[in-house]
Amino acid sequence: MASSHSPNEILTAWTISHGNLRRFFEDTALPPLDEQAQEAAGEAAAEAAVHSAFGLELAAYSRGVDAVSGAYEAAGAHHVSAPDPDVPQQEGVAAFFDVDNTLIQGASLIMFAIGLAKRHYFSTRDLLPFVWKQLKFRIRGSESKADMAKGREQAMEFIKGRDVDELVALCEDIVDENIPAKIWPETSELAAMHLAAGHQVWLVTATPVQLAQIIAKRYGMTGALGTVAEVKDGTFTGRLVGDILHGPGKSHAVAALSTIEGLDLSRCTAYSDSINDIPMLSMTGTAVAINPDVALRREAKRRGWEVRDYRSIRKLALRVGLPAAVVALVAGAGWSVQAKSHRK
Repeated sequence: MASSHSPNEILTAWTISHGNLRRFFEDTALPPLDEQAQEAAGEAAAEAAVHSAFGLELAAYSRGVDAVSGAYEAAGAHHVSAPDPDVPQQEGVAAFFDVDNTLIQGASLIMFAIGLAKRHYFSTRDLLPFVWKQLKFRIRGSESKADMAKGREQAMEFIKGRDVDELVALCEDIVDENIPAKIWPETSELAAMHLAAGHQVWLVTATPVQLAQIIAKRYGMTGALGTVAEVKDGTFTGRLVGDILHGPGKSHAVAALSTIEGLDLSRCTAYSDSINDIPMLSMTGTAVAINPDVALRREAKRRGWEVRDYRSIRKLALRVGLPAAVVALVAGAGWSVQAKSHRK
């Protein structure tokens, strides 16, 4: 049957009906998201993305972002050293090095504290808790998470209200005075090997970020992530920014760094001596245990990770007077044999 309405009347009715239907869905069935709902939806999407990419909760990843941002701010740039212009850079590839007992012998925070005490930055009595923790570290060969956290809290109190530039200048003196004698040359050569291959090289450590960045700069490394103390108007507030970079805190920061720097973690390598760094070691394509504690040695064997132990080589060198070049050659040969055995 023919319609009794004109085309214009039909079009008008359809438009009104369509508008009513749209309002029904918007206002009743599918109401628009308010600001709070949109924020919750965004967080849920970000949570899912972070968990899928790194297996982390969004809050942990956010603390990692804060740590990386704090490290950039402390350095005044994203990187403390520019890459060699003659070396083609491998985009997306990096090596992450722990510091204590991996790059240097002993604990960098204790070295730092002793250096500050020698310069009358604080009293010998204040230093005693640090010395006690260093003795336990030497005897047990591993770190206590509780001691590390307490040490960071004490360190924050020590520097509260202090001038940042003054502390950085003292750090530079302490590094130049102590690091050359404490460095593991074999680990330093590994870092140099990565740089020569066009890889980024980052220190990832619980030690104060300013100290870590000075070490990184002295050895031409890309940068350093460390424990970040909040700065306001050129002085330390005594508050922490992001995580203490110990244990899981390192993996949070590395995840954030990989996003910001465009790194492919499956092509990256992590080095550490401590079982506490399993979260960081297990998130990269290659993990290497350097001078491992007993627990990490056991775990590295279980997972098929390479192990490089320079302590026995160093003891042999001291006993028979081997030159440094021979020590490095022996270490390299041991690495080559271990690497071949894992590839079979």
